[in-house]
Amino acid sequence: MADIPLDYPVLDSQLAPLVDAGHWYVGFSGGVDSTALLHLLQRWRRHHPGAPPLSAIHVNHNLQAQAADWQVHCEWVCRLLQLPIVCLGGEVNPGGYGLEAAAREARYGLFEAQLQAGDVLFLGHHADDQVETFFLRLLRGAGVQGLAAMPAGRPLGAGRLLRPLLQQPRSALEAYARSHGLSWVEDPSNSDIALDRNFLRNQVLPLVAGRWPGYRRTVTRASEHIAVAAGLLAQAVPVPATIYSVMGDPGLPLAALGPGPAEAALALRHWLQAAGLPMPDQAALAEFQRQLAVISERSRPRLQCSAYCLQRYRDGVYLLPEPEPDPAAVAEPLLLAPGEVLELPLAGGRLWLAPAQGAGLKLAAGERLEVTWRRGGERCRPRGRRGGASLKKLLQERDVPPWWRERVPLLYLAGELLAVGDLWLCDSSRWAGAPGPGESLWQVRWERDIATAFD
Repeated sequence: MADIPLDYPVLDSQLAPLVDAGHWYVGFSGGVDSTALLHLLQRWRRHHPGAPPLSAIHVNHNLQAQAADWQVHCEWVCRLLQLPIVCLGGEVNPGGYGLEAAAREARYGLFEAQLQAGDVLFLGHHADDQVETFFLRLLRGAGVQGLAAMPAGRPLGAGRLLRPLLQQPRSALEAYARSHGLSWVEDPSNSDIALDRNFLRNQVLPLVAGRWPGYRRTVTRASEHIAVAAGLLAQAVPVPATIYSVMGDPGLPLAALGPGPAEAALALRHWLQAAGLPMPDQAALAEFQRQLAVISERSRPRLQCSAYCLQRYRDGVYLLPEPEPDPAAVAEPLLLAPGEVLELPLAGGRLWLAPAQGAGLKLAAGERLEVTWRRGGERCRPRGRRGGASLKKLLQERDVPPWWRERVPLLYLAGELLAVGDLWLCDSSRWAGAPGPGESLWQVRWERDIATAFD
């Protein structure tokens, strides 16, 4: 932990191996942490002419009343530092996962999309963040993976994420910012002690510091020891192989969650950690395991966490897509024509009609299909099947998980069901085995929104 004033040479050992990177980015919120980091990196680059170009990335989800002002501030700071800034944003849909967790996932998704091969994203996490995270996870009953130190670096998409200030206390960053006359924004919610992290930061840890002034060093050291133990444990107990549902949901087989509750919990934690997902609370995990022990066709227990949801289906446990379907989101059928890409608000993902290489749907010029979802009672006779059946039965026979059965888009023309997503073309008046002279046939393509962390 730093006892001398923070300055850019402290970063030499971490930055020197990164001078061959394509681009450096800083996740820039405008707070004191990211402001100090951005300034430090810019000064380091000025003393090392061969360093990569540096840009700031500001993510604005408009979740705070001051969000627009914060973005303006970040743009102003970057103009002063003569650095480009990329401002990103997008809708945050918490679904059942909580707004804070959903915003974090959205933010990291935007970071990942920005990085090209070899790029580096720097984040301003510091020693106080490390300690606070440790205590929060400890109080939630986290296992060894959860209590392990926040990593100084990890892969992120095609690039890499690095936290070069993890050995620096918050006070060192604040002192650096003041000494260089830097301006930063303060999130008013940081003083709200109704939030667990703020209560810990503002009420509990000052008391700890009064009795044990060096607690940051010792807690960080303990967390690093746990990280080593977690790594050795991961080697001794390999990550379970990922399986996939017929719709592409990643999961792990029930057989990997045994033979006892301790082994099951460890296997599940390793699997989640491999995807960069947070660990579940101990109580919730224990209840999920208890329910998993009741193996029956009707037993479909869920593990609902802040950032994801797991559910058992048949012989596996799968990571569910998000958010939950909301039938009220689509009051009227949507229209789809060849050459268009339809964003699906209920099912998630994108739907389009691609030219068929063989058999497909025959559409006249100007015709558009109606896209809707199950209401009950629909029937289809898939091509190549002798008899028709209810859509409910077909989906069950195909092993489509329950959470997808209300998401599958149905394509109609003049009241006739032509296709069930990309699963089946129904026997209909518009099906043709080959195009006639001057005709084009079409196949349905559906790109589903599913978890890609295991790809």
